[in-house]
Order: sequence, then C-alpha cells, then structure tokens
Amino acid sequence: MIFDPMYLIVVGPAILLALWAQGMVKSAFGKMSRVAVRSGVTGAQAAAQILQRHGLNHVGIELAQGMLSDHYDPRHKVLRLSPDVYHGRSIAAVGVAAHEAGHALQDDSGYAPLKLRNGIVPLASVGSNLSWVLVMLGLFMSFSGLIWAGIILFSAVVVFQLINLPVEFNASRRAREVLMQTGIVSGQEDAAVGKVLNAAAMTYVAATLTAVLTLIYYLLRAQGSRN
Repeated sequence: MIFDPMYLIVVGPAILLALWAQGMVKSAFGKMSRVAVRSGVTGAQAAAQILQRHGLNHVGIELAQGMLSDHYDPRHKVLRLSPDVYHGRSIAAVGVAAHEAGHALQDDSGYAPLKLRNGIVPLASVGSNLSWVLVMLGLFMSFSGLIWAGIILFSAVVVFQLINLPVEFNASRRAREVLMQTGIVSGQEDAAVGKVLNAAAMTYVAATLTAVLTLIYYLLRAQGSRN
C-alpha cells in the first residue's frame, strides 16, 4: 500500500503533518523539561494533589517505561507516568501529569465522550490491525466483499479518532484549570504549560486527519476496483 502513488497523494500530507507534530511535541517537551516549576513538585506529586483535591484517592499513580508513554488506564483506575514526567520537576512534567489526571477527572464525572471512546476501543483496535489486510486481499482477489469489510472495520478507527479529539482537548483544559486552582503553577507558568499541551494536541489532530484520509483512500480504491 505504501508504494501506491494514490496512497501517497491522498494520505501523504497527513503523514507529513503527523511527523511534524511528533517533532513539535518532542521539541516543546524537551524545552519545557529544562524549565523548573516554581512550586518544586514532581509530575507524580502534581497528579496526586489533583486527584486528592477531587476526592479520587482510589486512583493510583504508577511509573511506566518509555518516553511520553503517559496514559490513564480507566479499567484499573491508574495513571501511568513516564520516568521524565513521574520524577520531573519541570513545567513539562506537571503539564503532562495534569493532563492524564484530567482523564481521571473525566472518568469520575462520567464524561460522555470518554465513555464512548472507551467503548469503541476494542473495535477500533481490530479495525486498525485487520482492515488494511482485508482491503488489500480484496483488491488482489478482485473481491469487493472483502474490500468493503475492511472499509467498515476501518470506519471504527475514524470514529474513535473523531471522538478522541474532544476528549483530549477537554483533558488539557481541565489540566490547566486545576494546575492554577491548586497553585502548582503560576499565571506566568500557565502559558508555558499551554505550549506543551497544545503541541501534544497537534498529534491527535494529525492522527485524526490521517485516519480520515486513509478511509478516503480505501473508498477510492474500492470505487476503482468496481470500475
């Protein structure tokens, strides 16, 4: 598929945007990792303060491996923070930790888009792994049924990405608000936190655009096979 000129024409721009967004978030995180937060707390301590403030003492905080591997696990009610975030005492560390704590706040409040996103994860995972196989087999065998089965599966990935956007933006908004409310960051530091979270948001935008354009590519290929 990656050698198909049509794929490069349709999806290529989104791939370039995704690469640019990944570079931007790494750059922003790296820069703000060198700026100490005035409150002196670590990312783990910031997350703990946020959770305690909202009565979420049942949500755990664990050390995860990998760079920017931070995430909230709604099934086990735990925040998993990468080493740089867990131990870091920087603007970047508390910003990312607060963002993940924001997901825990969403979960606790029954935030509808998060519940919908979590519900579609299994189907989106299958669609991401299997859809392209079905589409390519269908094209190779000239079997439209396989092509459309792949397209339907991949549509779940697109739906997941579209739902994920408001979930991530809302978590970042909650993060900035609660960091200010708790005094973990000052008004001047809030803008710096925003730079890190906004850079991260671009990766979600790029992922959504890539999924949408990939679906369009599949549809064009399906139409082409019919003709």
